[in-house]
Amino acid sequence: MRNLKILILLSALTACGFEPLYVERHSDEKWYYKGEFDTSIAEEMAQVKVEPIADRIGQLVRNDLLDSLTPKGMPDKPKYRLEISNVRKSTAKQAMRDDITATRERVEYKLNYGLYDASSGKKLVSGDTLALLGYDIMANPYSTTFSEKKIEKDAAKIMADDISLRIGAYFHSVLTKRGNPNEL
Repeated sequence: MRNLKILILLSALTACGFEPLYVERHSDEKWYYKGEFDTSIAEEMAQVKVEPIADRIGQLVRNDLLDSLTPKGMPDKPKYRLEISNVRKSTAKQAMRDDITATRERVEYKLNYGLYDASSGKKLVSGDTLALLGYDIMANPYSTTFSEKKIEKDAAKIMADDISLRIGAYFHSVLTKRGNPNEL
C-alpha cells in the first residue's frame, strides 16, 4: 500500500511539470532518475563572486550566499559578480501594555542585489528581497538581545536563500533556452 502511495505521488509530480532547478537531464527519458544529470546550472552558480557587504547583516547575508553559491570556495576567475546594496532595517513596536511599553517588536530587513557579467559589466539580474521577523521583548535584557541576534541571523538566511534561488532560476531559464552553458 505504501509503495502505491509513493508511485501515485511520483506520477502526480511528473504530471504537474515538476523539474529540478539546479540540474538538467542529459537525455529525454521520462524519468529523471535514469541516466545522468547535467549540473551546468550549479557550475554556473559557482562562478559568482559575492562582493563584500557593509554592516553586520550584510556580512551574514554574504556568508550565507557564499555557502549556497560557491560551496567549494571562491572561483579563481569568476564569470559573474553579485553586488548587494542598500541594506536597511526598520522596526515597529507591537503588543503594547497598559503603560505603553511594547512586548513585541517587528523587524523588517530589505536589500537590493544585482548580478553582473564580470567581463562586460552588463547587469543580468537585479531585484530586492526582504525578510519580516519578530521577537518578544523580555524583562531580561540578555534574552531580548539574544532574540535580536537570532532574528538577524534568520533574516540573513532568508534573504540569501531568496537571492540564490532567483539567481538559480535565471541560470535555469538561460541554459534551458540556449542549451549550452558556454554561450552565457
